[in-house]
Amino acid sequence: MARFEVPDGWVVQAYRFALDPTPAQQRALASHAGAARFAHNHMLALAKAVMSQRAAERSYGIAESELTPALWWSLPALRKVWNQRKATCAPWWAENSKEAYNTGLDGLARGLDGWAKSRRGDRAGEAVGFPRFKSARTARSVRFTTGTIRCEPDRRHISLPRLGTIRTHESTRKLARRLDAGTARILSATATQDGAGRWYCAFAALVAAKTRPAHAGLSPHPVIGVDVGVKADSLLVVATPSGAEVQTDSSPPIADRCTTPASDVAAAGRPPAGPLRPSRPHQAAAIQAVAGHSDPDRPYPCSWCGGAPRRAAQSHYDAGSAAPRNCGGNVERFGHARQGRCRQTRPEPSTR
Repeated sequence: MARFEVPDGWVVQAYRFALDPTPAQQRALASHAGAARFAHNHMLALAKAVMSQRAAERSYGIAESELTPALWWSLPALRKVWNQRKATCAPWWAENSKEAYNTGLDGLARGLDGWAKSRRGDRAGEAVGFPRFKSARTARSVRFTTGTIRCEPDRRHISLPRLGTIRTHESTRKLARRLDAGTARILSATATQDGAGRWYCAFAALVAAKTRPAHAGLSPHPVIGVDVGVKADSLLVVATPSGAEVQTDSSPPIADRCTTPASDVAAAGRPPAGPLRPSRPHQAAAIQAVAGHSDPDRPYPCSWCGGAPRRAAQSHYDAGSAAPRNCGGNVERFGHARQGRCRQTRPEPSTR
């Protein structure tokens, strides 16, 4: 089957709405999702049985022309075999839409095709494993591509094949407006149940891309991009849209040691947690933050301590002197004050 191609000037966009189905509609949705899972598992078991049978026959020296016929893995081939077997294996198949069974078969066809291509080396990326059976405990889902799929005019209901009109918890106007204006077309609708039991419906729509007004001109100013941490944790890169580097800085102010995770522990300006004195990890993080703040190798000295040597970190922490909010000393001041208060109220250990 040919792959769907998005025409020029259009994009595929998803619209997701929370559903408010009646108890009967909830049972119907669960039945459709279960039918998709059953079709997937049944045809997967058949594919594995055929593969095992052919492997056993080869081990006995049977010629290739006399082996059990192979099961083709394309969606049309799987659908043809399913239609031949559904009256026997699933006599209740008429209770659900054909789209439910097509959902399971389509997922199986994609999984088998991906596994075969990965095994041959025709698929880029990590190795793809063989498809597995779907469990009823996983998220339930069913996809509709044909039939009546629309948003109702009241913008509080949607219609799906065989399920009828279902109420939504929210307005569907963000999609309905585009449909009414002719700038969107629904491609498919997928109903999914999350772990909490709530049902959602996601519409995949072909939407007209936004175009730039004719009177809007391009900006005369050049465009650049600034990124930090791409090649190194403390490297700032300025580049053009084409990727050409304009300037690099190995030690920018926003990437110095005062912005490391050590200072993030205490930089919020709040005292350490706990009813007693600060914990040792909190004290170590605070001292490390001050040490990084007062590092003499910093190309941008701090106006608070003037770039004090690293050995002054402990004295900064003990003194608890005031500092700007973006400096580690401001945090250690809160920690020191709390430590002093808690030390006075902490009971002395018994000597008996």
